[in-house]
Amino acid sequence: MTRIGKRGLLGLAGAALAAPAFAQAAFPSRTINMIVPFAAGGPTDTVARLIAQAMSTSLGQTVVVENVGGAGGTLGAQRAAQARPDGYTILLHHIGMATIPTLYRRVAYDPINGFETIGLVTEVPMTLVGRSSLAAQNMAELIALVRREGEKLNYANAGIGAASHLCGLLLQQALGTRMTTVPYRGTGPAMNDLLAGTVDLMCDQTTNTTEQIKAGSVRGFAVTTPERIAALPDLPTAAEGGLPGFEVSVWHGLYAPKGTPAPVIARLNRALVAALQDANVGTRFAALGTAPVPVARATPEAHREFWQADIAKWRPLIQAAGQYAD
Repeated sequence: MTRIGKRGLLGLAGAALAAPAFAQAAFPSRTINMIVPFAAGGPTDTVARLIAQAMSTSLGQTVVVENVGGAGGTLGAQRAAQARPDGYTILLHHIGMATIPTLYRRVAYDPINGFETIGLVTEVPMTLVGRSSLAAQNMAELIALVRREGEKLNYANAGIGAASHLCGLLLQQALGTRMTTVPYRGTGPAMNDLLAGTVDLMCDQTTNTTEQIKAGSVRGFAVTTPERIAALPDLPTAAEGGLPGFEVSVWHGLYAPKGTPAPVIARLNRALVAALQDANVGTRFAALGTAPVPVARATPEAHREFWQADIAKWRPLIQAAGQYAD
């Protein structure tokens, strides 16, 4: 048997200790997969592709967007949660991360403890829109119409747990009435039917509605923020239209599987922060009616704190509505 001297043993031990640090320092050394748990072309996909492109520049490796839609965003989230925790699979998800723990009583992953937070990305305002031929011309007339017609009106959403579904819950609660809810498999099909006049109303992110409102393809009634937004300066707030307190925005955050090493999370966070400060990202976000979050909100710690608070905010509303997904 070959004998190894004391110096040899120390050398081997030093190499073993240095190996993990070297591996982490080399991250990333190949393509990173960013899972988006919704269909291509939707508002979350739009945000993801802008961020992925900018992060690629900072990381020196391509960040590829993979759309894994279905089940209200849980299929893509499950894929990410069960991926190898090495930083090469990340997840860009929206407010659904705060509602899935209550909406879904059975999921094949831990929706709260199955992820490491990387940082918040943006908060996107919502807009309440209707088919262009709808009788109501403004928010006041829409409120009267909904209260008068109730379930005769069809409200489209992108599926249980989608941002458009949550906005609809808030709207119906605020008006004290119910409409006929028509769920779709994604924002794209829902918007297509609204454009065709098959459904009456929808509430969706400015990233998906701004251009349609400007073109007159749909009728914009209100923006769900405390103040008007620069991209749609003529669109009143819900409060201005007679519905005070009707405020909701859709935040997006970046996640990695639980157990992803802290140095890797830190590297991904630095790339995210650089992306949020990228001039092109800021310009593109502004055109869509949103903006990158301030850098102070883009830390893993700030992200997790905000996420947990939002879970607590939505839980009682979902439970009161009794609309759960199996």
